[in-house]
Amino acid sequence: MTSDAVTFKPVSHDGMICEVRSPMGLLLRLTGAIEDIEPTTEGDAAMLANRALIHNAWAYAKNEKLFRKFKTPEKKESHRRTADAHATTAEKIAGLIDGLGHTTRSGWCSACYTLSDHNKVETGLTSVPAYLCVTCGSPTLKCAAPHCKHMATRGHGSLRVPRFCAEHRHELPSFEKSSDKIARLEDYEELRVFDSHNLRRGSQFAMAGVVAAGVVGTGGILAAPAIGGAIGTIVGGYSGAAATSYGLALLDGGSIAAGGLGMVGGTYVVVAGGAALGGALGASITNAYVSEDKSFAIEKFRDGPGIPVIVARGFTTENDPYWSSAMQMVERRYPDSPIYRLHWGSKELKKLGAFALKEMGARGGMHVVVDAAAQAGKIAAKKLNVVAPALMATNLAKNPWHTAVVRADRTGVALAGILARTKEDSVILVGHSLGARAMITAAETLGTSEDAPRIDAVHLLGAAEGKKGDWRPLSEAVHGTVNNYFSSNDTVLKYLYKVAQVGSVAVGLGGFGSKYSNIKDRDVSAKVGGHSDYFDNVKLV
Repeated sequence: MTSDAVTFKPVSHDGMICEVRSPMGLLLRLTGAIEDIEPTTEGDAAMLANRALIHNAWAYAKNEKLFRKFKTPEKKESHRRTADAHATTAEKIAGLIDGLGHTTRSGWCSACYTLSDHNKVETGLTSVPAYLCVTCGSPTLKCAAPHCKHMATRGHGSLRVPRFCAEHRHELPSFEKSSDKIARLEDYEELRVFDSHNLRRGSQFAMAGVVAAGVVGTGGILAAPAIGGAIGTIVGGYSGAAATSYGLALLDGGSIAAGGLGMVGGTYVVVAGGAALGGALGASITNAYVSEDKSFAIEKFRDGPGIPVIVARGFTTENDPYWSSAMQMVERRYPDSPIYRLHWGSKELKKLGAFALKEMGARGGMHVVVDAAAQAGKIAAKKLNVVAPALMATNLAKNPWHTAVVRADRTGVALAGILARTKEDSVILVGHSLGARAMITAAETLGTSEDAPRIDAVHLLGAAEGKKGDWRPLSEAVHGTVNNYFSSNDTVLKYLYKVAQVGSVAVGLGGFGSKYSNIKDRDVSAKVGGHSDYFDNVKLV
């Protein structure tokens, strides 16, 4: 998008200049390169003071740069759509800045979840009332719920559609109680007791016609700027090598169904919020992820005086309703500890299993077919050549492996958010396969908060996590040792994972290879013959 209000100029290979002009001529100029988290800024004071304007304009510039850089139609279309959405938001905010008056009201902001002042915009009698949050710069207006003092996010449109605050939309249970803690992990459902009635459904029906008419912009775009500038650079492809700079992965914007990659919607979003864990922002993220997954549950298996142990299973072991092998393995290592079973991703894991059965023509279960390839690698490779096109499909929303990966990452973030709201001093995390991936994300996320429980140890079995990566956040997050039990005989990771992750080698297949002293690789190839064999054959150190 190039218009009189928002313009883009490429500079060299990676550089760019973006300018935003308000209708009255106020200027914001951003300069920088594609890898810059924050741009260099100059312009009029009112424009420079609005973080939402800066973040949306910079997100537009990065997407515009990537749109021009990429050749594949799918990537170009995605970046074109995202760039246009951010440009529209920047243009609308700039127009509101022109009308800033001297009237201010205080209230919780539904964009940045802070108790903030909101400066009133003189919009005229026929326009939708508007304020700009002093903290994040997002357009707001008074919540439409009777007697509510909170502020809702304001859309772009000119129609007077009722808009409700985050409490009345059940995006978080309570602004004021968002930092409250629970005594025990099994009481986590108390964190989802809402103070206000859910008025979101009524507003959704009212909004449906407006959205269909193209009047209202993307809601996720408005909420994202509050934390956006600290997250990183825009996602460039399947690998997610660059994180988003504008926080679109926060809620709906980060779901793969909505066009986002989703996999970076975990640790990076929480890190961007600084002390988000334990606060309203962290509560909002946790609530969103838990609400998405109807199977999410934290179930106490056994009580005890020791350090709590949380166990998450993954692909090929999720069908055992009793968790017998997993519980016995953990009990042998931690006989005095309370043990919790983390249920997650039932829908995604079932779809992944069904996909594998269908594509590979298996009758006795995915693990039977793939693990049998330990004696017939060429046959397994041949079979996986059939699976490869579907696993590498460009439409990530329909890719069973990537949807399961996204769910694992979001599960890790949700667990971290819940743990940060407990009074536990320390925890131990155990995970298998994609459950191990969830535990890695949980550990890294917890590491961003000084008030979160200490992680005494992590045990990863057949971890479906790529070997190439920066493991400093994981190392620093764990007080004790990260024990990575890997097997070169794990054919699910050797073939299926490698195909799905475009050649990436899983740490559950060959180890981390990390130089950090508290990340230890444990080769269990002599005992573990396949992806579903870890619980029965591994002794936790």
